[in-house]
Amino acid sequence: MDRLSNTVRPYAWGSTTAIPELLGIAPTGEPQAEMWMGAHPGAPSRVTRDTAEQPLSEVIAADPVRELGPAAVEKFGPRLPFLLKLLAAGAPLSLQVHPNLAQAKEGYAAEESAGVPIDAPHRNYKDANHKPELICALTPFDGLCGFRTPLEAADLLAGLDVDSLKPYVDLLHAHPEEAALREVLTAVLTADPDEMTATVAEAAAAAERLGGAYAPYASIAHHYPGDPGVIAAMLLNYVQLQPGEALFLGAGVPHAYLNGLGVEIMANSDNVLRCGLTPKHVDVPELLRIVRFEASDPGVLRPEASPSGEEVYDTPIDEFRLSRYVLAPDAAPRDLTAPTPQILLCTAGSVTAGDLTLARGESAFVPAGDKTEISGTGDGAGTVFRATVVA
Repeated sequence: MDRLSNTVRPYAWGSTTAIPELLGIAPTGEPQAEMWMGAHPGAPSRVTRDTAEQPLSEVIAADPVRELGPAAVEKFGPRLPFLLKLLAAGAPLSLQVHPNLAQAKEGYAAEESAGVPIDAPHRNYKDANHKPELICALTPFDGLCGFRTPLEAADLLAGLDVDSLKPYVDLLHAHPEEAALREVLTAVLTADPDEMTATVAEAAAAAERLGGAYAPYASIAHHYPGDPGVIAAMLLNYVQLQPGEALFLGAGVPHAYLNGLGVEIMANSDNVLRCGLTPKHVDVPELLRIVRFEASDPGVLRPEASPSGEEVYDTPIDEFRLSRYVLAPDAAPRDLTAPTPQILLCTAGSVTAGDLTLARGESAFVPAGDKTEISGTGDGAGTVFRATVVA
């Protein structure tokens, strides 16, 4: 078992306080958005082997079968198939969707054939993988997930009483569900920029005045004045997670995280198609090809407890499996030995994992097959998240 040294990414939307508070360190005053745990080439965790610190990605590459186990290597290849994060949103993230696996392979191959540089700002596909993800709230956590029904979206827009929004309201009333959502999102994203800036400003002022259900959109507009994503956001379900609750985001589902601290796990991919709330590139035709235009319930997940004390967040994919343990100080040790790789993250109290003690915010990598037990430390209840794969 290896204690992980992890990188914190300073994206502009990040909270300045949430991750430092969890880690028990002083804030720097700069945003600290995500702490990455895993072997992603963009910011691999570091481990100490044979007295030398080295990237986890290099440790795995040197002997993938030993580190990941033969079943995981056969199923996912010689790389850790997931990335675990602490995510701390102090401002809304971009409104976005992710492709499915076939779309990712097709899009990546097309951009490679076209000679689009991998770091080009207009490139959509950085790899040939899909990016399902799960966010589990550690604090109250606000987000947007999936489309409302067209009638619900129409009522929300109509309540603002903004003349330039009325054509969208009419479209939402006049068409079958898929066509209505597609036409309105297309119209919003392709509208004249000056006209949309004025529409967003008027809608934001109305949302500020009305408050209540409109308050989240007034806040979004404050961070992204004039952005068409403010109107697009009103087409989506607004979700408030309580600590321990989670959302699963599958392919084609538009979403955005707005505020709060959570544990996020995802397949190891950088593929994002943006709808708004961002200064970055928005490829409208490709976005419209990927989005699933169907109203859906956000599907808030709560963990399913097992007799072993493991609380599992059930998801329909194999690249990751997330669970948690809440460990009383006098409870018997839990055996976590598994034929697959694991990352353990302590988020409350402290826990003993193998020969390591993990305090809040500390994490460890467990190679496949390594004998692993966890237990409380006697300092009160400890909470540990367990990330692994289904192989």
